[in-house]
Amino acid sequence: MMIGKGNNDINVDIPNDAYDTGKDIPTFSAYLIAIVRDSTGKVIKVHKQKSHSSTANFIGLLLPLTWFRNTGSSFTMTNINNGTCSYSPNIGLNPECISYPNTYMNRPTYMATIQVGSGSQPNPSSAISLAAPIANGSGSGQLIYYPPLLPATATVSGNSVYFYISQEFSNQSGATITVAEVGIVLQLWLTNVNNSNYTNCGQVLVWYDVFSSPISVPNGGGIAIYYTFTVNP
Repeated sequence: MMIGKGNNDINVDIPNDAYDTGKDIPTFSAYLIAIVRDSTGKVIKVHKQKSHSSTANFIGLLLPLTWFRNTGSSFTMTNINNGTCSYSPNIGLNPECISYPNTYMNRPTYMATIQVGSGSQPNPSSAISLAAPIANGSGSGQLIYYPPLLPATATVSGNSVYFYISQEFSNQSGATITVAEVGIVLQLWLTNVNNSNYTNCGQVLVWYDVFSSPISVPNGGGIAIYYTFTVNP
């Protein structure tokens, strides 16, 4: 073994295709985009930043089945109302699963909202809710939430695959509102195959970001939030 030796110190010719081309390992990137319009519909601000902040709830939902089976453990999620829900998927007879889409039994897991707020938190991964959520409505300090939009399929573009989610918000409060934080919230259900046992985990925050600088939304105007997720080979 040669410790501290680089490629240039090895006295052999290395073919060019053995070197790192930058595409040997798939990469994942996420961006948060905000577009602000005034009361006439004119775009007055476009903000884009890297998004890094999946929450502990999101990471726990990605744990592989083998971890649950080999450890005999469960994962406890905390919803935005500080309620808890134990998740322990399995295989065999009537295993527990995330219920999606399961519209037949009216217990589907789905994206509930992109929520915006006026606060911030220093540790996004531990966030279970926004620091200061902005309520849905037209009263003082409120924004009107329109339904979130999700594409039916991911988009293939060259060597990349991406999808995005978006939601629009209107300010009819009578004053400017400052948006400083944003998160993705799921309505999460757990059920077994036969739907005989099920658990409503409530609304769970799975993604959270603080804007690099707060964004002002004028009265009569609005803000559109976009999250884009891209995988490159």
